[in-house]
Amino acid sequence: MVGRGLEKLLEEAVGAADAAEGVRLFREHYAEVAVTGTRLMPNVAQVLAELASAGHRMAVASNKPAHFSRTILEAKGIAGYFLAVGGPGQQTPAKPDPKMLLDLIGMAGAGTADTVVVGDMEIDAEFARAAGCRAVLVPGGSRSREELQRFVASPAGTDVVLLHALTEFPGWLTAVS
Repeated sequence: MVGRGLEKLLEEAVGAADAAEGVRLFREHYAEVAVTGTRLMPNVAQVLAELASAGHRMAVASNKPAHFSRTILEAKGIAGYFLAVGGPGQQTPAKPDPKMLLDLIGMAGAGTADTVVVGDMEIDAEFARAAGCRAVLVPGGSRSREELQRFVASPAGTDVVLLHALTEFPGWLTAVS
């Protein structure tokens, strides 16, 4: 059920009547476990270093509140690779609405045609498409390769690239640039 934002997750999990209280309780508890309960995908630091050394500007767009993402990135030692971290808020809807991504692209001084969204879920591809960007999916997060392959093979995923591993991304990016 993950991927469409906490409010939707809890509405599906506990029902609309209890969702607001569920969100409150989750956020209260999540602060205690956000860092210890999060692990990086394999080779993330290596890939980020390679992309940064090639001059690529990077940002994070997450459906978790930005302050949680920043805390996790800092604790995992990779925050310095990102020029900005976006998350949903009062003025910014959750993915797949493109506002967060368009704001990050603007901060980077980039264009949508030059932007690639790398994600691990179908919603990341929907998010990229809504903003007019390319999408690359990599298994290893909350979706298996088989789940992502079914999406890419469907009419909804025909414009999405599926890689085997995150380590393939820098080479793919160089080849298409």
